[in-house]
Amino acid sequence: MATQVRPDLSQAAPAHGARHVAIIMDGNGRWAKKRLLPRIAGHRAGVEAVRRASRAAREMGLECLTLYAFSSENWKRPASEVADLMGLLRHFIKADLDEFHANGVRLRIIGNYKALEPSLVALIDEAVARTAGNSGPIIAIALNYGAQDEMVRAVQAMAQRVAAGEIAADAIGVGDIDAALDTADLPPLDLLIRTSGEQRLSNFMLWQAAYAELYFTDMLWPDFDAQALAQALDAFRLRDRRFGGL
Repeated sequence: MATQVRPDLSQAAPAHGARHVAIIMDGNGRWAKKRLLPRIAGHRAGVEAVRRASRAAREMGLECLTLYAFSSENWKRPASEVADLMGLLRHFIKADLDEFHANGVRLRIIGNYKALEPSLVALIDEAVARTAGNSGPIIAIALNYGAQDEMVRAVQAMAQRVAAGEIAADAIGVGDIDAALDTADLPPLDLLIRTSGEQRLSNFMLWQAAYAELYFTDMLWPDFDAQALAQALDAFRLRDRRFGGL
């Protein structure tokens, strides 16, 4: 059997030019179905892909990797599957937090995660607090996240500021809205990747993706690895980003 050559990620890192990459991690269920396995097996394999992508992002010099882990619409799935997903999240945090901390990673959460089960919220808060003082890359996990909900919450916050006399309604600008979003302290989004062949944003980072490059791959999320991320970043490097100009 031929030996698979691992790509030299450290050499590719400086050239791609991206600071912030976000991924819609799609295809766990289809990956399991193709193998006649239960859906939970696909989700478990998806967690392994999260580990690979997180490590590769560090090696490639990304400042931030945002992962769409659980959307505000995912509550429509069977209760048993939701419970499995929350269990995997607990295990991932407990199993990987030491590695994150040792590598200087800062864990961030976007979305209305406070609506999750209280003991899980406490676990998440502890993990975020433990890594808050680190100075390395950010891994942002989108939990109970929906971009429309995020924008509604931002508008509500702005309305409260207007009512309090802190800002005039006609003085509100793009920067004010940016500052009210869950991603306020993250770098601007450069590249949004979606796996599994679907070509839609599914209510993910709609505001932030205004000038982001989009990259769609047929690869199912559990198969995603360092080489797949390197290929996406190479495609990004070749894009001509004009931001509305010439």
